[in-house]
Amino acid sequence: MIRPAAFGFNEETASNNFFQSDPGVSQLELQKNALLEFDTMVQTLRENDIDVLVFDDTMDPVKPDAIFPNNWIGTLPGGVLSIFPIYAPNRRAEKRDDILERLGKEYIIRDVQDWTEYEAEGRFLEGTGSMVIDHDNKMIYAAISERTSLSVLEKFAERNSYQAIVFIATDKNSRPVYHTNVVMTLGEGFAVLCEEAIDEEWELIAVRQLLESTGHSIIPITRDQMHCFAGNMLQVKNKKGVKILVLSETAYESLRKEQKQMLEAYAALLPIAVPTIEKVEGGSVRCMMAELFLEKK
Repeated sequence: MIRPAAFGFNEETASNNFFQSDPGVSQLELQKNALLEFDTMVQTLRENDIDVLVFDDTMDPVKPDAIFPNNWIGTLPGGVLSIFPIYAPNRRAEKRDDILERLGKEYIIRDVQDWTEYEAEGRFLEGTGSMVIDHDNKMIYAAISERTSLSVLEKFAERNSYQAIVFIATDKNSRPVYHTNVVMTLGEGFAVLCEEAIDEEWELIAVRQLLESTGHSIIPITRDQMHCFAGNMLQVKNKKGVKILVLSETAYESLRKEQKQMLEAYAALLPIAVPTIEKVEGGSVRCMMAELFLEKK
């Protein structure tokens, strides 16, 4: 996780992230609120025995979206570390050699894959924002958008022996959803999916069949719930091996009682309040966490 130094409304990302909204308050106030939400989230995760590695954002250059590291860095089981091509030019400075060097010192990295060359071609793949990955079954679910290029996705999948499952997802105003990880969440034995967002029936049928055939019970959410970030969750295991589903308070409050009960059959729910981060930058708790599948040295 990256502790923000200059959180704020990013106009470059707002061009295709329709979950963002300009609050009309000062950047200093936004930074103060985001920092409080971030620190509270880290504290809450650690209180629940979840291992968190925190890096401080740097002040120069200003990086309003640094709080979302999962878009530029990702790891796969087996020691793969990937650096991804980012859509917004002012986000590309988030990629930091010192973070990569620290990970290299503390974890076993067998393969570094740098995909950033595709930025020059206007093709992007924003990590686990663009891709919801089923590591056990070697499958990648991806909603194609300006931030998720089919050609780069296919190259990434082939390089790592995964199968790519692609579809188009739209929001309540029929605009493409910018990231797959607001449409769906994968956990052990379950999948949260905004079926309403997949307009093409044959694509929805294909996604459902693949999820069910790989042992995932589907918990549907509505488009309105998707806009409350109910698809933007992450299941983790704490140091004691307890399965915990991290989600925002906004997402938690949007869920119906029966949906919460279905989720609780698979993991303990851990709602965390990040309203400033959600409203201003259009991402929630899942976007704030980049999973580490690397082994410690």
